[in-house]
Amino acid sequence: MNCKPLILCTFVAVALCLVHYGGALPAIGHYTHKRFDSMGGIDFIQVCLNNCVQCKTMLGDYFQGQTCALSCLKFKGKAIPDCEDIASIAPFLNALE
Repeated sequence: MNCKPLILCTFVAVALCLVHYGGALPAIGHYTHKRFDSMGGIDFIQVCLNNCVQCKTMLGDYFQGQTCALSCLKFKGKAIPDCEDIASIAPFLNALE
């Protein structure tokens, strides 16, 4: 008895089920935004937090570091601040008098 056609048919059936019902698996279809890029090894939240620290170091009292860090956590690193881009750090700037 030759089992190769049976194994091949089983493999194809399982593959088709995974493709069709893949959205039902939490690891495949549940998350809409990645916190970690497995291909590049980038943790977006950590990059965001590191940039907040860098901006606070560069700008001192002009920069609201804690507010920046809370925003990184709240938005899961989607908006990473760039200390040299005024538009990306504008929400965290103080006007000292």
